[in-house]
Amino acid sequence: MTKTRPTDVGVLSFRYLGSHEVEELADLWGALHQQHTVTASHLEDIIGAVSLDESWRRRRAQYLAWLADPDTMAILAEHEGDLAGYAMVTLRESAQGSWDRGDRVAVVQTFAIDPEYTGTGVGSELLEEIRRQLAGMGVRDIEFSALATASEDITFLEQEGFRPFITTMVCRVNGFGAHD
Repeated sequence: MTKTRPTDVGVLSFRYLGSHEVEELADLWGALHQQHTVTASHLEDIIGAVSLDESWRRRRAQYLAWLADPDTMAILAEHEGDLAGYAMVTLRESAQGSWDRGDRVAVVQTFAIDPEYTGTGVGSELLEEIRRQLAGMGVRDIEFSALATASEDITFLEQEGFRPFITTMVCRVNGFGAHD
């Protein structure tokens, strides 16, 4: 039986996970992994995707490492007991350079919304919860990466007040020139 896609979720509940609860994120990570491989197919000639199992094994280990820091937040968004999305947010010291960004900057390491909840407001509400928590910690800036070809994600972030800041380019070490 297929669940009915909600059109507007209304009120969400948020749960903060500890390292012993990371396994709850596996299915949503899987959906995000699939989205990544489809959205970034332009990178196949220089960066190969790993299997879903290997991807989750790596990400799970990274989550456990991040959650060793008490300032890391793993926020689970639920709608009527259903897992609707999650965010993994770390803090880093702000590199004092050309911009005043405060002492610490938040980095959204993962932002995954169940595909059934796309367009229902879950992403906006989850982001609002992140902002609320960070403001209480005295953090002013949030960094949020999006794949360059993920136009819907970029549009969402711009609607939420984000602006492009740094563009990350990738290539293989032995790759050079326009036709390699």
